[in-house]
Amino acid sequence: MGVYAVTGAASGMGKQAADKLRAAGHTVIGVDLREAEVVADLSTTEGRAAAAEQVLEACGGRLDGAVLAAGIGPTPRATQLILQVNYFGVVDLLEALRPALAATGSAKVVVVSSNSTTTVPAVPGAAVRALLAGNAAKAVRWLRAFGPGAPSIAYAASKIAVSRWVRRQAVTPEWAGAGIRLNALAPGAIMTPLLERQLATPGQEKAVRSFPVPVRGFGDPGQLADWMLFMLSDAAEFLCGSVIFVDGGTDAYFRADDWPRAVPARRVLGYLLRMRSFSKT
Repeated sequence: MGVYAVTGAASGMGKQAADKLRAAGHTVIGVDLREAEVVADLSTTEGRAAAAEQVLEACGGRLDGAVLAAGIGPTPRATQLILQVNYFGVVDLLEALRPALAATGSAKVVVVSSNSTTTVPAVPGAAVRALLAGNAAKAVRWLRAFGPGAPSIAYAASKIAVSRWVRRQAVTPEWAGAGIRLNALAPGAIMTPLLERQLATPGQEKAVRSFPVPVRGFGDPGQLADWMLFMLSDAAEFLCGSVIFVDGGTDAYFRADDWPRAVPARRVLGYLLRMRSFSKT
């Protein structure tokens, strides 16, 4: 049986994942603001450092995997908080936990992304690049131009940035080369406490219910947790740097012809030139 860290373990998909891992006989180190083995605030640098320290102490320096499910939805007047939790609350924690994941030689990590990465228009690329560069203040400045709509754009920007971080890091020697399989799950409208609050808000309910979900209805957090458990299993050994959409068809509805797309020729040429240079050394 393995040892797993799960953020957002007190509610929603994180709780479902933690419960299912425990039911399968695994040890879970839950991280959340309350009702968890590690109580910590992932919205601050200090909180993230404290969380990592406590997880490392609890696991004895060895982790078989992790689920990064903690997140803030498009909450009004919470742009900064959204970026801190959804992006830095994943990246900073995983970077701190990477040695413990590498220690097992076959760890699996699931980062919870979102289908907002492909279904929210007008997300400024500059904000995403600022997050990837570690500059939250610059990202906030780009997002302020959206006024009351800033939190929704910030949410999408944070999920785009964390998905790109996953794909960039997953294939590196520090992650793939160390036996760590790093992937992301992109849910759509899942019946979590966040969605329940949106449905209970008159101004948001109509927008939520009118958003296209081809299979109709909302996703079940338990089913998403089953996907996470699969991505943590030995069956996912060849899964690396993937972003898997489980959203009832919404992404396909908007982007049926956008993906898959062939790699640009310049990237292939660059790769071949690097391989040629390498073979001569």
